[in-house]
Amino acid sequence: MRKLFLLVFLLLLPLFAFPEGTRTWEQSKFDDLEKGTAKGVAIRSEGGLELAPSLKPIYTTPSTYIWAIAGDPQGNIYAAAGAPARVYRVMPSGQTSIIFQPQELQVQALVVDAGGALYAATSPDGKVYKIVPGSAPAAQASSEASARNAQQPDKAKVPVDAGYTSSVFFDPKTKYIWDLAEDAQGRIYVATGDQGEIFRVEKKGEHSLFFKSDEAHIRVLAFDPHGNLIAGSDGSGLVYRISPAGEAFVLYSAAKKEITALAIDKVGNIYAAGVGEKRGAALPGVVPHPTVTSSPTITVTTGPSAGAGMQIMPQTMPMNIPFPAMGATGGSEVYQIAPDGSPRRIWSSREDVVYSLAFDQRGQLLAGTGNRGRMYVIRDAGSFTDLVKASATQVTALAQAPNGGVYAATSNLGKIFTLGAAPDSDGTYESDVFDGHIFSRWGRAEVRGGGPFDVFARSGNVDNPDRNWSPWKKIDFAKGGELDVPPARFVQWKAVLHPGKPNPAISGVLINYLPKNVAPVMEEVFVQSGARFQSSPKPSGPENITVGSAPPPQRFESTTPAVRDRESIAVRWTAHDENDDEMVYSIFYLGDGETQWKLLKDNVTDKFYSFDASLLPDGGYAIRVVASDAPSHSPDEALSSAKESSRFEIDTTPPQVVNLNAAWDNNTLHITFRALDGFSPIKRAEYSIDAGEWQYVEPVGQLSDYRVENYDFLSALPGEPTKAATEVASAVPVRVKRGRRAAAAADPPIGAQEHVVVVRVYDRFENMGSAKFVVRGR
Repeated sequence: MRKLFLLVFLLLLPLFAFPEGTRTWEQSKFDDLEKGTAKGVAIRSEGGLELAPSLKPIYTTPSTYIWAIAGDPQGNIYAAAGAPARVYRVMPSGQTSIIFQPQELQVQALVVDAGGALYAATSPDGKVYKIVPGSAPAAQASSEASARNAQQPDKAKVPVDAGYTSSVFFDPKTKYIWDLAEDAQGRIYVATGDQGEIFRVEKKGEHSLFFKSDEAHIRVLAFDPHGNLIAGSDGSGLVYRISPAGEAFVLYSAAKKEITALAIDKVGNIYAAGVGEKRGAALPGVVPHPTVTSSPTITVTTGPSAGAGMQIMPQTMPMNIPFPAMGATGGSEVYQIAPDGSPRRIWSSREDVVYSLAFDQRGQLLAGTGNRGRMYVIRDAGSFTDLVKASATQVTALAQAPNGGVYAATSNLGKIFTLGAAPDSDGTYESDVFDGHIFSRWGRAEVRGGGPFDVFARSGNVDNPDRNWSPWKKIDFAKGGELDVPPARFVQWKAVLHPGKPNPAISGVLINYLPKNVAPVMEEVFVQSGARFQSSPKPSGPENITVGSAPPPQRFESTTPAVRDRESIAVRWTAHDENDDEMVYSIFYLGDGETQWKLLKDNVTDKFYSFDASLLPDGGYAIRVVASDAPSHSPDEALSSAKESSRFEIDTTPPQVVNLNAAWDNNTLHITFRALDGFSPIKRAEYSIDAGEWQYVEPVGQLSDYRVENYDFLSALPGEPTKAATEVASAVPVRVKRGRRAAAAADPPIGAQEHVVVVRVYDRFENMGSAKFVVRGR
């Protein structure tokens, strides 16, 4: 076992740093880098930084939510929004207009067909509308546009495009419409809620029930390369494959309750995002989280002018609307279902909720998430990149854009962005603030990476860099990489990555520093008489090692209990070192009336010590414990501090019993003796006659509070009444029945008998002294 421990320690030794001398702060792991602030810089799950593709805002809508986004060959962008419910068009020139304003509260889904017609689905109690450009007479369109513009508040005024008209294309007569999809023949498939139905609508509007699920909601739709419709449900988190003939097969039952997004690549791999918890089977290795609800309801209000140019009015009737996955907690998972049907989980997060999935120009899977507005690239191997962060809460929709880019739409706030195919400007990354815990000198920086980048550093003595820190100073690696920043408690580094060849990448940054040595702090010293500590086995390897780049952690110290032992003295103390240096302790004692501390024990590494009380004469003492950080520093740099205990007393010598005497006084024994102790007061005295039970006896004067006490009392023999009891009994007439007991009372005393009187006394420290006396006759 010892050999195994040694082998494990030797293997781990390069990962540890001992807590003395120069220390290092390193950031290379994803969990560490994620704490920093990235702008145009992506963070890889394996650790490291790289330039992110550009994320440019296109338009901020007056609506709170954007649920779907699509583009056409002319470069127009269409966004389906809610609160207020609208379909926006953003032209390549940047000009924006409203092309549809329904009476319902949300435009939930959107499809643009090959001919340029738009299909927009609304909720709740919604319909599928067909929106066509250039169909309305100019005068009528202009009048309708003017009326709608007049109903819009100034702060949300967006022109209404008079060139678009809308009509009801299909009414499913159901509560919710969640998604739309178009097949190769131009037919529209409608995913609905409350009844879990999918409808198929022909180009001319004829419709039929295509699939009926036993789930409450069909949430998302997508087509695979073979023309099968893939559908995700809310309830049991099912992924269906439905043939063109309407024959359905459950491909996978996810560990999550709701499938929020689907994406299918060219070879037929299906990617599905799941959120919310359910009870049921999970993929191997999936750890269940606490149950959450994935589709909470949010109260909004509808005004009397709902319809074209709908307003959100504060003094109107509330209506509860479920928002898909909005507010879900417990994180989410992304699954890959291979063409042969085998599933596996490729990504999970306890914080981020996936709302949308799509592919970029290189075929990488993009995931739009909330509620931190982040977008990730997820790779098949399970690795990922934290790509960009939008200035909104949720990334709710993704769609292909021209020139290899991707459109991204957000909610809270309702914005539209373009994610470029490559970076087009510098990216910056500011690390988390590092706390050295004490005043430190900052040394050389070491950076692993390549390509064009610069690294800067700054320091300060408060944890907020905005409060008078030193300015950013560029680190010159050609001159050794020294940090030209003042000594201080806190430090921070910044990387600026520049576009170029090769592409810049930083896999890790390490900063060397030397904390100023401060003396250990002795907090308290406790002394307990009549106790000792049991020795505990120590590990054979080195203790208190500091892991990697983290600041020195608090040392783990087990509590060793003291056991009762009246012949020992136990000393325990508490101490800490701000440098987390290894400490050694020396123990001194000082007796009453003495002026110099004497060494009791040195080179103690534990924070407790016990010793034989008889080593010190009876008397009052104090203990001083001196803590030194000498094991972690050279002799001229070592520091120490001391703490003294409260006064305590040692008394190991038993008291004496002198002048013990016993004599007959009528039928009772008159016993006298004196108790003496050289240091502490007599606590109590007891006596026994002829091995009878011990009887407590009070001293003359009753109060036992001095080192010398006198005792003088009368006692009957065991089984006989005392003189006082006899006197009380004689004063009360009692009729005595004749018999053997009465005859015994009249018997004459037994002559020439021998009795043994034993006395024992205790001092305040429970030391005991005793004596005996033999009395004959009576």
